[in-house]
Amino acid sequence: MTDGQSRSSGGDRSSLFAGGAETPAAALARECLAAGVAAARPARAVADRVTVDDGRLHLTGRHRAATVSLGDHDRLLLVGGGKAARGLTEALVDTLAAANATPDGGTVLVPPEDTGCRQRVGFVAGGHPTPTPGGVVATRDAVAALDAAGEETLVFAPITGGGSALLAAPVPAVGLSALQSATRRLLDAGASVDELNAVRRALSTVKGGRLAARAAPARVVGVVLSDVVGDDPAVVASGPTVPPPPDSGDPLAVLRRYDVDTPRVRAFLRARNREPPATDTAETVVIASGVRALAAARDHARARGADAQVLARGVTGEARRCGRRAGALAATVADCADPTRERPILLLAGGETTVSVTGTGSGGPNCEYVTSAALELARRDADASAVVAAVDTDGHDGSTDAAGGMVSGETVVEPERAQRALADNDSLGWLRAVGAALHSGATGTNVNDLRVVVVAP
Repeated sequence: MTDGQSRSSGGDRSSLFAGGAETPAAALARECLAAGVAAARPARAVADRVTVDDGRLHLTGRHRAATVSLGDHDRLLLVGGGKAARGLTEALVDTLAAANATPDGGTVLVPPEDTGCRQRVGFVAGGHPTPTPGGVVATRDAVAALDAAGEETLVFAPITGGGSALLAAPVPAVGLSALQSATRRLLDAGASVDELNAVRRALSTVKGGRLAARAAPARVVGVVLSDVVGDDPAVVASGPTVPPPPDSGDPLAVLRRYDVDTPRVRAFLRARNREPPATDTAETVVIASGVRALAAARDHARARGADAQVLARGVTGEARRCGRRAGALAATVADCADPTRERPILLLAGGETTVSVTGTGSGGPNCEYVTSAALELARRDADASAVVAAVDTDGHDGSTDAAGGMVSGETVVEPERAQRALADNDSLGWLRAVGAALHSGATGTNVNDLRVVVVAP
């Protein structure tokens, strides 16, 4: 991809999430998922939340705002990372151009398909969901450029979900292989993102506000797309510009809780000096999150004549348990709704569920969620009018090439086969076999999972 080209748009609303049956309920679910993703793309978020006025850049977030007088700074750098960081960085660069401000350099860590260069900012590949040697070298080089930053320097830090792995610089006493092992084992054990990031933050030279501290005395402005429940910028990408709160969790306790025995990591955590966290010197603004995607999906459904509501913004827990509840909800609504109604009912939820991996199959949290929902729909004798769909807004459920899946009361023909797939963590294999997997490719954003229940008239 050449300089200046836009990142993946993911297609239009009718084709973004390909796959699955095409009943009226399924079509509405697909449209709403696509509308939510489109609203959360970095370019849309920057256009709505970042403005230029008389040489000043205004950033407006859900909980915090910042104003930067660009003329007060002689040097402009961009350093950050995440799965949607290229789109976010390019949108920021375009907005800065409207104020006649051009970056003097910088490096942003991104997935391998997003590498390249734009206006002196290099997009360099990192690794996800575990860091890679190349990503570690690139991160250290990117942060080293901040050592020359002075009071006249302005640093924008574009941060998105996935930055915990992509923007990686483990402490020398631990090293990359031990960090990779701890990350993989915690992921397989079903650790939450807060727990996982408590460990990654403690083992990093750039997380927990250390990136911003490295740039002192420069002014640092973090621009964040949140993929975490609650939108705490200290948790997104493990908080490169934000020190952890006092109650952020004990990383040693996390390792013990999930029986993760990585000797080098445990030895470092036991021996490390209990130094105070980095000072909160940066201004960090969350300009988009799953809340934005949910609102857009709801509004699209209402415009299509549906009775649409957001039930929950932050669903967490084991994916198959949450999916079973979603299937039960869909079946109950189908049973209890007025049979003479003309409008479909649509219920939305966001959040971030987890999977405890014990099998050898393929599938992420959203695939397990809808597989479990399908079994519950079948158990309750629901029909094709009841649909449950769930996707990861970045287009990749876990480490798979599927975004998630969509099922109805008629998806399960052989319950034993679906149950075996869940037992082997092979939900994606089963969804593909029954034609219920959803694919989109990289969507260009990353703001939590998005789930929808549709009950058609």
